[in-house]
Amino acid sequence: MLRDAPVVPYIPATDIARAREFYEKKVGLVPRQEVAGGVVYECGNGSWIFLYHSAGAGTSQASQAFWQVKDVDAEVAELRGRGVVFEEYDMPGFKTVNGIFTGGGSRAAWFKDSEGNIMAVIQSVE
Repeated sequence: MLRDAPVVPYIPATDIARAREFYEKKVGLVPRQEVAGGVVYECGNGSWIFLYHSAGAGTSQASQAFWQVKDVDAEVAELRGRGVVFEEYDMPGFKTVNGIFTGGGSRAAWFKDSEGNIMAVIQSVE
């Protein structure tokens, strides 16, 4: 059953070399394996993402994936230090401050990768 199977985010890239540089140098991911022209990056707790070639990269207006983190401020600071630019949003009921949104039991920040995909870091708060 699917409810018992791991799920793996696919991250599309029009330029794999450029995307690899972004994810490896700016995000700090380490490639685990190259598969079918793409690359697997292992993340926390045995999770992983698959970066693959697609002409449709960057066309979604929604988040592709997020990393659940313990301290969103620390993650944002570290990623900014590597050149990641965070999105700023200002809509009714939804406003980021210094790139971070607080509400609904979480703190979150969104950034676009080199291919225009929207990614996020999210911290649960009580």
